[in-house]
Amino acid sequence: MTKEDEQLLMQQLTDPKTQRTAFERLVREYSEQLYWQVRRMVLSHEDANDVMQNVFLKAWSHLDDFHHDAKISTWLYRIAVNESLDFLRRQKNQLVVNADDTAQGISQTLMADRYFDGDETQALLQEAIAQLPDVQRTVFNLHYFDDMKYSDISKLLNTSEGALKASYHIAVKKISEFFKLRD
Repeated sequence: MTKEDEQLLMQQLTDPKTQRTAFERLVREYSEQLYWQVRRMVLSHEDANDVMQNVFLKAWSHLDDFHHDAKISTWLYRIAVNESLDFLRRQKNQLVVNADDTAQGISQTLMADRYFDGDETQALLQEAIAQLPDVQRTVFNLHYFDDMKYSDISKLLNTSEGALKASYHIAVKKISEFFKLRD
């Protein structure tokens, strides 16, 4: 989306006459990239769809809170990341399972998921990523998969670029160790 398109969309989102149509455009424009960001965090297609519904419900209900100094995509990513993290925290609180059993279940669950189109190595990568702490997982996903710049991630997560680079480096190291243990 060009800067001009985004400015027009922002204007339309603030006008009650065009707000609904503009929001529908926002959903069409950002659904796919947000879906994949959420999916990489929560792993399951069904869970990702549930989180996405919450993302857009929250965005709709907080349109008046949107600060026009940020990009729409940054605002939506922030909502998506926070909703994904909230989902994962709720899920952790509900599960009382051995961590090793859970980790092994991730790759098996992904391989059985009809919406997962990766191979075993990709499933193992997702398993390794799932074992990372929330912040490292988020930074890794945003930088590695979405090729997001540290400056943009910094705005999104409200933290310094240095801290993000350190989190990413640690995440890469942990993922490498995960694969070394598999050899």
